[in-house]
Amino acid sequence: VQLQACGGGLVQAGGSLRLSCTASGRTSSRYNMAWFRQAPGKEREFVATISWSGVDTDYADSVKGRFTLSRDNGKNTVYLQMNNLKPEDTAVYYCAAALVFSGDTIYYTQEAYEYWGQETLVTVSS
Repeated sequence: VQLQACGGGLVQAGGSLRLSCTASGRTSSRYNMAWFRQAPGKEREFVATISWSGVDTDYADSVKGRFTLSRDNGKNTVYLQMNNLKPEDTAVYYCAAALVFSGDTIYYTQEAYEYWGQETLVTVSS
C-alpha cells in the first residue's frame, strides 16, 4: 500500500492545521493507521493512532485535547486535526499503516507499522 500525506505548513501558535493521509494500492485490507513525528534533533515519536473501524483512538499525552484523529474508509483517508498548535509541535510528520488480521487493535510502536508515507512538515511559529 502507498500512503500520500499532505496538509503541512506554517502556522502561528494557537492556530490549526489538518493533515491528511490517503492510502492507495492494497486498500481492500484492514489497516490500523497512525501519525508519528520527528522534531529537529529528536527521535521519531508517536502522536496518534486509530483502529480500522475508527472506534478506538489514542494520543500522546503532549497532544491530547488538541489533536483529533479520524478516518473515512470509503476514501481510504485519515485526518489529523491539530488545534491550538504550539511551537513544540514543530516537526516532520509521518503517517503509517499496519495491516490488521483480526480484531480492531490499535498499535503504538513504530515497529508495528509496515507502511509509511512521505514526510510533511509542520512549523509553528511563536
